[in-house]
Amino acid sequence: MAKYVIQTERGVPPRGAYSQGWRAGDFLFVTGTGPIDPATGELAGNSIEQQTEQTIDNISAILAADGASLSDVVKVNVHLSDTSLFARYNQVYARRFTQPYPARTTVGSDLGHTPGMLIEIDCIAYRMNQKGRQSKGTPKKKKKKKKSRAGTRQRRRSKPA
Repeated sequence: MAKYVIQTERGVPPRGAYSQGWRAGDFLFVTGTGPIDPATGELAGNSIEQQTEQTIDNISAILAADGASLSDVVKVNVHLSDTSLFARYNQVYARRFTQPYPARTTVGSDLGHTPGMLIEIDCIAYRMNQKGRQSKGTPKKKKKKKKSRAGTRQRRRSKPA
């Protein structure tokens, strides 16, 4: 199974010891992503609607870097700084993701590590690996040993007539 990191300049650069995403076989794992504008490195918007849009744009950019899209997402985890924002964020989410919607968990979380941040989203997508990349350290498949022709002849001779 191929395993490799996904990195794009269209997404927010990591601000810590983590990667934007990983592919493992046919699954893509996108890191917890917030409403940071990749061009400026600053928080995008003050409302939950603006921040949800930017966060989903960031996720979409990471997925696109490996040929996937929001329609390939099968599981989403959402962290809201205030659960009373659920209905407003859900309106944007329902417009950006399509039916059948991914499985989703939404929880209230302390997002104080970035003042003013109202939302963070991570996700898992499923898409067949079209690139055929093989990561370093992935063992190559062993070739099967060919049976000798002599062994085949002996078996044929031993069959009753």
